[in-house]
Order: sequence, then structure tokens, then C-alpha cells
Amino acid sequence: MNNRHIFIGLILAFSSFCHAQEAATDTVTSVRAEEILPESMIISEEEMMKDFANAANLTKVTGSARTLSYDDSLLVHRLSRIPTTIEMPLNNVTREYIQRYAEKMKGSVAVMLGASNFYTPIFEEALERYGLPLELKYLPVVESALRPKAVSRAGAAGLWQFMITTGKRYGLEVTTLVDDRCDPVKSSDAAARYLRDLYDMFGDWGLALAAYNCGENGIQKAILRSGNEKSDFWSLYDRLPRETRGYVPAFIAATYIMNYYCEHGIVPYDATLPAETDTIVVKHEVSFAQVASKCNVSLDALRALNPQYRRDVIPAQYVLRIPQGEVENFINKEDSIYGIDPSKGYITSGLRKSVTEDVGVEQVQAKTSSRSKSKSKALYVTVRSGDTLSAIAKRHGTTASKIKQLNNMRRDVIMPGQSLRVK
Repeated sequence: MNNRHIFIGLILAFSSFCHAQEAATDTVTSVRAEEILPESMIISEEEMMKDFANAANLTKVTGSARTLSYDDSLLVHRLSRIPTTIEMPLNNVTREYIQRYAEKMKGSVAVMLGASNFYTPIFEEALERYGLPLELKYLPVVESALRPKAVSRAGAAGLWQFMITTGKRYGLEVTTLVDDRCDPVKSSDAAARYLRDLYDMFGDWGLALAAYNCGENGIQKAILRSGNEKSDFWSLYDRLPRETRGYVPAFIAATYIMNYYCEHGIVPYDATLPAETDTIVVKHEVSFAQVASKCNVSLDALRALNPQYRRDVIPAQYVLRIPQGEVENFINKEDSIYGIDPSKGYITSGLRKSVTEDVGVEQVQAKTSSRSKSKSKALYVTVRSGDTLSAIAKRHGTTASKIKQLNNMRRDVIMPGQSLRVK
């Protein structure tokens, strides 16, 4: 009899343990994920393929994707195998986001997997530069569905979806003609610095990610309302803004699907990586149309390579990225590209057509004049494979020591994809 009581007691204890584990895993039960989806999770495969870079460089692979069976224990196991310091729990909300990516968004995920070939190296270099978890490279999947020109309903823009005020705080220029939030290299560097600052502030990646979505003040207010300074994302879940409640689960789901897409029968788009590119500092304000008319590069290719220019116009002393083989062609035809006309200055009819509608020729001429006279205009370049500080300095008429001073560098070490200020 005693043995029987002991056996029953063990069964009851085990049952209680299982229920406790289930409750810990399923911490959020009252909210449906569909009610708080990020904008990037409702964009169609067709809409994503309208992006210039996707349309030019991605090809759909023939064959139908299939849905494979999976259960919670398998999801928990897979999440636990992702090598990261960011917490990846499975609960009612994260499960629904994973299901959406794995079942309803197969086509969109296939496009993003193809596009990730262009942007992941840039993200990883920026995150590594500031010592951050490399899994944060999946954040732009949630933010923009990997579209450099994405603009949200709230006005956030670019791969990392910076608002204007936050972007400017981290050195991103936003003007009528230029939006650095759409520059993959500059915005990735800014995002890494912002995420580093948020983690330093909250000491928890869940809260840092939530703050990236709703701002530092929103998280600080939620912590104050909770009365617990050691709160984490899930303990504050019901106190957070509606959109932010779905943000961290979406990030967990995006991280999962970008690692386990094969197990869900998702076939990535084939990616044709663009040709090697180089940068040229334009001497005068010039339109994409003027460049395309003289060089062997299309308007769409110029837009894909230079997403930071809002109206197909590059202001004077700004950088134009073009295929490496066209650099010499551009230099040889420079005068005709600018359309130099002594009687009218350097603003040609091609440029007028691009910008007159919104800012007017007089404003453009005034900007050109002021920029040409300004000697203090900052100039940034992207480090290419094989570059050295000395080589970059020589290309831009400066010195290696000056570049180090401008970028607060103590060593001569630079990495491909890194953004450097040279003037």
C-alpha cells in the first residue's frame, strides 16, 4: 500500500511538473498574433518583387513549396539550437508568428531569403563592429521585409526603418534629395549603434528590441507602471503598445524561419549578385537619367545601387555608386554627363525635369551653389575588398591620418563594407 501511495505521488508530482513547464512555455495566452502584425508581415510576394534590387537580381525557382508537419516540441528544440544570447521562447504568440511565416508567407519568405544575399554581409559587418549578437541581422526582415526603400505608415524608412529624428540622432542625413535611412551601409551602422545603446540602457535584448520599435520612453514608462526595475519583455507584455507586443515575437519567428526554411519546404529565390561596384564623388548635381544616357547602366540599376537618393538626383559632392566597369566610362564622359552649359550653369534640362515638380529650379540652383562653396561638407565612402587607408586617402586627396582622425580610429584596421568619412 505504501509503495502504491508513493507511485501515485510520483505520478501527481510529474504531472504538476509538466503543467508547470507548459505554463512557463505558454506565458501569453490572451492575445492573437494576427491582431498585431508588423507591416512587413502583410506584404505579398508580388509586391516585394517590385523592389528594384529584387526585380533585377532575383529569379523564382520552379517547383511548389510544401507544408511539412511540426509540433511544439520540435519548435522548442529548433529554437534552442539557434546559437544566440537573445532569448527565443515558444509561447502562444511566437507560435502564431512562426506559423504565419512558415505557412501563409512562403512566397514572401522565399523572396527575402534571396534578397538576404545582398544585405546580410553588410548587416553582419556592422553588428560585429560593435560586438552585437549577429542574429540581429534578422531584424530588417521584420522591419522592412529587406526592402531598402520601404516606408511605413508612420514615416519610418529604409531597411532598418528609422524615423527621421532617430536617424538624424545617429548621423543619417535626410533632405529633399537625400535619405541616408535608405542607404544599406550607413543605416546598418546607425542601427547597430542604436541597438548597442538600447541594450546598455535596459540590459535585456527583449526590451532593447521593443524600445527599437516604440522608443526608449515607451519602455521606461512601462517599467515604471510595473513597479519592477528588473522587468523583461514578457513580464511587461500587457503594458506595452499594441504594435510593440507583436514586434519581439515577430523577430523570434523571423530568426526561426531564416534558419529553418528548408524544414518547411520553402525554396529561396535564386540571387544573381550584382557586379562589383565602385563609388564616384560627383562634381556637380546630376540626375540618374543623365548618367544612364552616357553610361552602360540602366535607371533601375542606378536606383537599386543608390536607394538613398529620393528623386533620382545626386547633389554636388555626393557619392554615386555604379558598376566598376563603368567608372572609367563616367570619367571620360564627365563633361557631357553633367551637361555643362556656360550660359545656364550646370543645371540641365534632365535635372530640372526630375526636381522642378517639388522643389523648383531656383531652390536646386541655390542648393548647388551653397554646396559647391562649402568646404566642410562631410563625405563618406564604403570600404572595398583589398582597400587600405592609404589607398582610400590617395583616391580622395587626403591622408590616412586625417581619415583616422575623422572616424576616431586608433588603428589602421578597416573592413569591406565599412562606411568611412574621408572629408
